[in-house]
Amino acid sequence: MTQSLYDPRLRGLYAITPDPPPKPGLLALQVELAIRGGVRLLQYRDKSSAPSLRRRYAERLLAVCRSAGVPLLINDDLRLAAELGADGVHLGRDDPDPALARRLLGEEAIIGVSCYDQLERAAWAQESGASYVAFGSFFPSPTKPNAARPEPSLLTQARLQLRLPLVAIGGITPHNGGSLIAAGADMLAVVSGIFAQADIIAAARAYASLF
Repeated sequence: MTQSLYDPRLRGLYAITPDPPPKPGLLALQVELAIRGGVRLLQYRDKSSAPSLRRRYAERLLAVCRSAGVPLLINDDLRLAAELGADGVHLGRDDPDPALARRLLGEEAIIGVSCYDQLERAAWAQESGASYVAFGSFFPSPTKPNAARPEPSLLTQARLQLRLPLVAIGGITPHNGGSLIAAGADMLAVVSGIFAQADIIAAARAYASLF
């Protein structure tokens, strides 16, 4: 089963937390501000903290997201997502199969899959039960400087061939994000463009206003 293209959870600004994260209380505050600015979906991404600390972070973020009605996805950690009752998970190339995630987390879970510059991987993800597929990095990104660099036309191709919402990621700013939406992106995924800014609410609003 795949999510509808018009699922309201999968349209708009998609925030991904910085890795390594600041202290749990500060990160929770930053996420709260980002949501006030218009974030529609949040991913907790943390590959550096110990498992016990990751759980503390995730619990704090889940409370913030539940209060605001914003879904929380956990990056690559199926067990943590299942134990917390998070809204879903995001999976990369070396993570578990989306079909396994679907079986474990249920039909209502949001399961995202990174597809980089690979339309074939996106088609596989769709057939494996993904809720959305993510492409990028479309622009130079401090988060993943060596990432694949597809052209925006990949989004247009994907829109013609896939039934799933499309996420664009990588070096996206309020100035270049509109071109990706025009090419077919349903969501813009942003890390430093939100969380590295002095005014997080204003930064998020600048992205959200593109939709």
